[in-house]
Amino acid sequence: MSKCLTLLAASVLALGGCQVMGPDYHLPRQAAVNRADLQGALAGQSQDVVSAPVPADWWKLYNDPRLNGLVEQALAANTDLRVAAANLARAQNQVEVAQSQGGFSTSVSGEAQRLQESGQAFLLTEKVPVANIAALSIKTSYQFDMWGVFQRGVEAANANADAAQAGADTARISVVANVVRAYTQVCAANEERDIALHSLDLQQQGVQLAQRLRDAGRGDETQVTRTQTQFKSLRAELPKFEAERQGGLYQLAMLLARPVGQLPAGTDSCAELPRIAQALPVGDGAALLKRRPDVRQAERKLAAATAQIGVATGQLYPDISFGATVGTVGIAKDLGEPSTNRWGFGPLINWSIPTNGSRARVRAAEADTQAALASFDGVVLNAVRETQTTLANYTAALQRREALQDAERSAHDAAEQTHRFYTAGRQSFLEDLQATRTYTEVRGQLAVANTQVAMQQVNLFLALGGGWQPHAQGAGSPTKRP
Repeated sequence: MSKCLTLLAASVLALGGCQVMGPDYHLPRQAAVNRADLQGALAGQSQDVVSAPVPADWWKLYNDPRLNGLVEQALAANTDLRVAAANLARAQNQVEVAQSQGGFSTSVSGEAQRLQESGQAFLLTEKVPVANIAALSIKTSYQFDMWGVFQRGVEAANANADAAQAGADTARISVVANVVRAYTQVCAANEERDIALHSLDLQQQGVQLAQRLRDAGRGDETQVTRTQTQFKSLRAELPKFEAERQGGLYQLAMLLARPVGQLPAGTDSCAELPRIAQALPVGDGAALLKRRPDVRQAERKLAAATAQIGVATGQLYPDISFGATVGTVGIAKDLGEPSTNRWGFGPLINWSIPTNGSRARVRAAEADTQAALASFDGVVLNAVRETQTTLANYTAALQRREALQDAERSAHDAAEQTHRFYTAGRQSFLEDLQATRTYTEVRGQLAVANTQVAMQQVNLFLALGGGWQPHAQGAGSPTKRP
């Protein structure tokens, strides 16, 4: 017995020098996320943005209580976020599964049967009597993680859980952006419809004027037909605004997981675009690459793939465990007697001799890591491209709106001046009506430009990855777990 214990102690000490197979993960130096030219890619992009940090609750910059309420309800009830939460819970449970591998395990087994055993199995020539045979045993063992397979498995599971968290953050960003975009669509459709109705009213006055001039012999039928055609063309545009309004409401209903009729009061009648009365905070390129969840998700997938190399490599070597068994086997009425008791303990080595297929699995894991690195670089490059493109579109939308604002002021001044001349008898009513109609048309163009600016603002915040910070850790920093 003492020799066995000495051998056991020596085995445990030897296992203390275990090695962890596979490479330790670190962010590759050659990864695109480390490139200085990409980190400075947002510098000097636009004069209409500032390098201040992107706020977590960026939608509150609109200072619109109704919009804030819609976002809060969507974050609480949206089905996409429920799916993301379930995926995250599954990944976290998989971490627990990985952590439970190896170490101690215990099993209990028992059986009872009416048995006619073969006499020759015991080298007997006579028949063995039929008997009630029973068995009861308790087995316990400790499996050593000699090659770090279980450790690498835990690392991979943790990295996958971090990637699932990043996926949930991405879903959260998308939901918020879609809520703001749908609400903006409703408000824009109502505003543009009001302007179109005013323009239609003016055009109807033009039709009536043309008819009076024709009846008075001062006009002709061609002018009447032309004004009627313009009136009908404007009236044909009205259903478009209603369709856009209804589409925005249906989108909000889906995002909030409720019928349209249960949307907060006043949502369908919003007639003023949400506006941000300040330069947009966009941070810098380095902060962008740490902030965007898709970048963090790709980096965590790279970490998981790296850990899988160690898992595949460790499987080339034998599994070593130490176990003990205590039990009793025999005729049922004699169970527990010294003659039926049995016990044993000792090491167990299980080794599947590596074949070409086993080593190919290691090479496949290494190839997966290279693919994950390439994918990570692609996500980083796409993040920079997407943000730069969105900034350029936002700047162009601002410039177009500024030009239309100038045109709107000119049209307003012209309409007022023409109206003064009309009241003084120096201009005709038709000229006054035409000037007012031109001003209304420019107002409609400006309303569309305002809508484009508002939509580009949402696109920009979406590209910047704002709104996930309550759960963020940053690229290369896995979420800490108890």
